[in-house]
Amino acid sequence: MVFFRTVSALARLRSRTAAQQPTLGNSVRWLQMQSSSDLDLHSQLKELIPEQQERLKKLKADHGKVQLGSITVDMVLGGMRGMTGLLWETSLLDPDEGIRFRGLSIPECQKLLPAVKPGGEPLPEGLLWLLLTGKVPSKEQVDALSSELRGRATVPDYVYKAIDALPLTAHPMTQFATGVMALQVQSEFQKAYEKGIHKSKYWEPTYEDSLSLIARVPLVAAYVYRRIYKGGQFIPVDDSLDYGGNFSHMLGFDDPKMHELMRLYVTIHSDHEGGNVSAHTGHLVASALSDPYLSFAAALNGLAGPLHGLANQEVLLWIKSVVDECGENISTEQLKEYVWKTLNSGKVVPGFGHGVLRKTDPRYTCQREFALKHLPDDPLFQLVSKLYEVVPPILTELGKVKNPWPNVDAHSGVLLNYFGLSEARYYTVLFGVSRSIGICSQLIWDRALGLPLERPKSVTMDWLENHCRKAASS
Repeated sequence: MVFFRTVSALARLRSRTAAQQPTLGNSVRWLQMQSSSDLDLHSQLKELIPEQQERLKKLKADHGKVQLGSITVDMVLGGMRGMTGLLWETSLLDPDEGIRFRGLSIPECQKLLPAVKPGGEPLPEGLLWLLLTGKVPSKEQVDALSSELRGRATVPDYVYKAIDALPLTAHPMTQFATGVMALQVQSEFQKAYEKGIHKSKYWEPTYEDSLSLIARVPLVAAYVYRRIYKGGQFIPVDDSLDYGGNFSHMLGFDDPKMHELMRLYVTIHSDHEGGNVSAHTGHLVASALSDPYLSFAAALNGLAGPLHGLANQEVLLWIKSVVDECGENISTEQLKEYVWKTLNSGKVVPGFGHGVLRKTDPRYTCQREFALKHLPDDPLFQLVSKLYEVVPPILTELGKVKNPWPNVDAHSGVLLNYFGLSEARYYTVLFGVSRSIGICSQLIWDRALGLPLERPKSVTMDWLENHCRKAASS
C-alpha cells in the first residue's frame, strides 16, 4: 500500500479502487440475491444452517482426502505458521489485500453496511449480521438487532462484585476477563447440556449465550474503565444509541465523532480469521463444548499477551516516549535515530509487521483515512505519518522481517488519545469487546456444523531428528 502523501499516490489509489469495482459489484449482486426482509436473526440462521450442514458433509465425502499442502520442520518449530488446519467461515485473511469479512473487504463493508447517517462508519451490529448470515443486512434489520442487543444488555450485581474483589491496580484485562467468567453463571448452553440437549440443537443455546455475551461485554468493559480511571462513577446504557455509540457513551465519551470512531474500531477489530491467538483459543476451548463465556474468557487471556492484543497499548506508550525524549516536532533524522536506538536495544518497534500480512494492514489505512478527515493537524497523528515513512525502510534494511508495514495497532491508540481516551493500559479491553463479535459468530457456526474436538499431534525434538535422518537416508 502506498502512503497517502502525494497527489500521484492518491491517483494510484483511485485507479486501484476503480479496478476493483467489478469485484465489488459481483459481491453486491450475490449478496442482494441472498437478502431477506426477515428482521429476526435467529430465524435467518435457522434457514441457513441445514444447507451449510449438507455442504460440509458433501465437502468431506467428495474431497476429504485432498491434500492442502505439506508440513515442514520449520512450521512445527515456528508456531505452525503457514499451516492450513482450521475451518473459519466468518473471515479470510489474504497476505496482500488483508481481511475479508464473508468476502467483503473493509472498504466494501464501509460502503455497504448500514450506518447511523449516510457516509458514516458501519454499525457493528451490521457486521455481526453479515458474519453470521453472509448477507448484507438492511438498516431495518440492523436496527432490530441493535434493539435486541440492548434488551440483552443486563449484568447481574455479582459480576461487578467479582470485579470489585480485585485491587484497582489489577490490569484492565484481568478485571475484564474476571467479569466475563462471572457472566458464565447464566450460560444457557451449560444448562441445556446438563439437561441432555441433542447435539443437533447445540447451536441454539450457543446462539443465546453468544448474543447475550456480545450485548453484555461493553457494560463490563465500561465498568472496568470507570472503576479504574473515573472514581467508580458509572454511566448506564442509553436506549437511544447503537452498540458502538453506547459503548462510547458508557465509557464517558459523547462526542459524535468519538461515537463514529468506536463504530469503526469495533467493526475492524472484530475478526481476523481463525489462526490468531485469541480466535484460535476461543475455537479450541469451545471444541471441548465449553460454553461461549468460558471460551471467550480464554480468548481474552490470549488477547492480553504482548505479542497479540496488548500491542495496541505498547504502540501509544512508545510513541509518547518518542515525544518525551525528542519533542512533538521531531525531524525525520531524529526519528530514524530513535527507531534504530529501539531496535539496537533488543526491542521491536510496536505496530509494525504481521504474522500473515505482507503489505500495509487495511485496518491501518481506514483509521488513517478517519484521522485525515477528523484530526489532520493532531501532532501524534503527524508523528504516526512520519513513522510510516521512516520505519519500513529500516526494517527492510535489517532483513529480519517479512512484513515491515504498519498493522492495525500502529494507529488506533493515537485516535483514541485524541478524543480523550488516553489510558493506554485499557486499550486491549476495547480490542476484546470488538473480538467478541467475530469469535462468537464462529462459535455458533462451530456448533451448527458439528465441528469436532480439536486435537493436533505433537512431537518431540528426538522424533523430529529421527524422522529427518530417515528422510535423508531414503
